[in-house]
Amino acid sequence: MGPLTQARRVVVKVGSALLVDAESARVNRAWLETLVEDLLCLRKRGQRVILVSSGAIALGRRRLGLKHGTLRLEESQAAAAVGQIRLAHAYKELLESNDVTVAQVLLTLEDSERRRRYLNARATLESLLELGALPVINENDTVATAEIRYGDNDRLAARVAQMTAADCLVLLSDVAGLYNADPNRDPNARLIPEVRQLTPQIEAMGGRSASGLGSGGMAAKIAAARIALSAGCHMCIAAGAPRHPLRRILPAGVTGTRGRFDRGDTVSVLATDGSEVARGIVAYSDGDAARIMGRKSSEIAELLGFRGRDEMIHRDDLVLLRQEGTGAVAVTAPQPAR
Repeated sequence: MGPLTQARRVVVKVGSALLVDAESARVNRAWLETLVEDLLCLRKRGQRVILVSSGAIALGRRRLGLKHGTLRLEESQAAAAVGQIRLAHAYKELLESNDVTVAQVLLTLEDSERRRRYLNARATLESLLELGALPVINENDTVATAEIRYGDNDRLAARVAQMTAADCLVLLSDVAGLYNADPNRDPNARLIPEVRQLTPQIEAMGGRSASGLGSGGMAAKIAAARIALSAGCHMCIAAGAPRHPLRRILPAGVTGTRGRFDRGDTVSVLATDGSEVARGIVAYSDGDAARIMGRKSSEIAELLGFRGRDEMIHRDDLVLLRQEGTGAVAVTAPQPAR
């Protein structure tokens, strides 16, 4: 299990390039439906979810005939006013059709930097989560001026994660993660799978947004990481364009099976060195487990002919025997008690 599956509170940020179709300037509804399904899966696991969503300006500018070039401040504010109502309607329609109450919250930079406003915003978000609502947050672009703007929703999402004591922040982007060079210019650019410390070398890898719709870039994501990490929150940058973007980053850690077991049996979980690290109730037989191990949850139905659980062993059915992480694991039928 990684930080995303273990998190009690998760903040998910969606960029404009993912949410808004570049040609039609309308909500990419087919993709959004799969994101909502992923958010619902997190909630079903008992996790509390907050969504930070870009897209209002991108949705509103075409409606107002502002198709090309950089917008003036007043044009951006007008576009945000028009686009925000369309954005909120899309989320309301999809989430409330699944019996989830959605709430819109608009913030400015001052709401996270002035103590009274910070406390008020935090109290509102806490109340919404306690009442079972899913907050959808965006910058209040209709009133924010250059002096009081975040400028990008990556940093806004990090402030929200900080404000709500979230355990994990996921930035869904048009890039797969942090590279040591610009992958659009350098074919040899290498993905950095994990960063444990924000060194000057890491910060130097920041670049500009690859999308013409968004205002963020890798520099903004690194700045967001600095905010999140200072609050004790894990952060993940993930490619958001594929459908079911959250489901694609849940860890697939099973590397092998031993012995015979059926769904509902108690099995041992072994580390790569063969030592037993946990026991739990398995959701698949040994045959089905062998077919789906190492694959994504979205592929289970196609591989098995039925849609099972996303987890081989759900954390509610798992007892850890030791805490240290050892990477990939194997599932095995337990030996007789000694």
